Order: sequence, then structure tokens, then C-alpha cells
Amino acid sequence: MPEMESPSARTDGDPANELATRLDYRAVVPDLYQAQLGVDRAIRKTGFDPKLLELVRVRASQINRCAVCLHVHTRKAIEFGETPHRLMVLPGWRDSPEFSSRERAALAWAEAITLVAQAGISDPLYRAVREHFSENEVVVLTWTVASINAWNRMYIGFRILPEDSP
Repeated sequence: MPEMESPSARTDGDPANELATRLDYRAVVPDLYQAQLGVDRAIRKTGFDPKLLELVRVRASQINRCAVCLHVHTRKAIEFGETPHRLMVLPGWRDSPEFSSRERAALAWAEAITLVAQAGISDPLYRAVREHFSENEVVVLTWTVASINAWNRMYIGFRILPEDSP
């Protein structure tokens, strides 16, 4: 008898429910949903490079394995001028010549903020980020990472699928 694969950490083990949405969090507490949308509206109003912010959102969503956010933010990144090639090599950004030193600093910061419980935020990393970004930009970058992590957790926790998924 062939060995059975263990269910994904994101399912309850019932194959019939593997992709079923758990609940519509937007309808349950709409004020919190609207507040989170407000954070994203405020980020957009800062004038920070939208292409770089989308790159950071995609990287955090890759780490968190959020299908919805990957679906949405890879498309948005391309709309802002990002190339499919760079998005394909994004998980290996440290070993790719495709990314500028400013982008590398933003990606390192995004990864550290996303994985903050694993290693914290070192002073050398903070100094490296400050070499490329003003105080205002570091705050916007950090809110962007915090926001996408919040969205990732809502979509993953409640098992929300991309809208045009089968």
C-alpha cells in the first residue's frame, strides 16, 4: 500500500474541506477590515515607490505562503513595471544581480520584519536600511511589511482563495 502524504499544515485533514473558506472575516467585523484598508490607503498616499512596495509585499507573501497575496501583488508589481523574470528570481534575491542595493536593503528589512520572532532586528541591518532610506521611508516600509503580514494571516487563517481560482 502506498504511503499517504500528510495533510498540509493549513488544512484540518479532511480532503473535502482543504480549500473551503472558513469564514468571511470582512463581514464578521467590518470595522477592522475597513481599518486595515485604511492603512493601505495611507501607505499609497506617502508617495513611496509603488513598484518597490509591491516587491516587498510579494517577498513577505512568499515567506508566509499566502496564495491570495501572491496572486494580487505579483500582478500589481507587473502593473507598476516589475518584470516577470525578477519576480521569478525574487526568492533568491541575495544571489541574483537583478536587484539594486536599495532593493536589497528593503528586501532584507521585509524578511526580518516578517520573521521577527526568529532573529529580531539587528543593529547592522537597521543601519544598512538607513543607508538607503530616510526615517519616513523606513516607517512606510515597515508599515507596508506589517500590513501585508496582517493580510497574509487573515487570508491564510480563514483560508481565503484568490478570486479567480478554480
